[in-house]
Amino acid sequence: MSEQLFELKGNLFTLSVLRLLTADLVALSEQLDAKISQAPKFFAGAPIVVNLEALDGADLDFSQLHALLKRLAFNPVGVCSGTDEQHQQAKAAGFSVLNYAKDNQAAKAPAKASVTPAVAAPAEPEPTMVVEGTVRSGQQVYAKGRDLIVLGAVSHGAEVIADGHIHIYGTLRGRAIAGAQGDKNATIFCQKLEAELVSVNGSYWISDSLQGELWGQAACIRQRQDSLHISALVKG
Repeated sequence: MSEQLFELKGNLFTLSVLRLLTADLVALSEQLDAKISQAPKFFAGAPIVVNLEALDGADLDFSQLHALLKRLAFNPVGVCSGTDEQHQQAKAAGFSVLNYAKDNQAAKAPAKASVTPAVAAPAEPEPTMVVEGTVRSGQQVYAKGRDLIVLGAVSHGAEVIADGHIHIYGTLRGRAIAGAQGDKNATIFCQKLEAELVSVNGSYWISDSLQGELWGQAACIRQRQDSLHISALVKG
């Protein structure tokens, strides 16, 4: 018998879900472009599943959608929650069709977006952005070309992004993305770690991966050898 050369196993991986609210791909492209420009390292190469539920069976050009996602450097994996006709059209355009439960949580295994060339730092660093208070659900704060300090908490459903470091003097419950333009030395500091997602220079972990011994504790998150490392934040 010849030596076995592979193993085929079921597993779970982190996939981003793009929930379409419109079939207007021109408008979609404009909004996605704007979103990605805020944190290109985080989104580059990210595997993505398109949720069709909100379209309610509306006509959609899946070939154009596939080309759009590729142009934006996403890795289009598949679609879910559409009609049978939509699923057939999606498969013809190169998508897979996935079963997706609304309450399904993403995998515990951390994932990393592919590396893109780092953007050169500005000659003179911008002053640190300071947010005096809590960043509330639905809000997004972006410190372009500089560090970010949040004197309060970051609520569930809120997002803070910085090209440099992020300091959170309250509880981090939402999403924090540091080193968004390619700073591998960026760090996230928080007084209490309960995050939905953290990312440094394109590497990211979701909540399930963070729930170790430092969950609910003061912590700092850095990138080491293309993966995230979490350590206790030592208080004076």
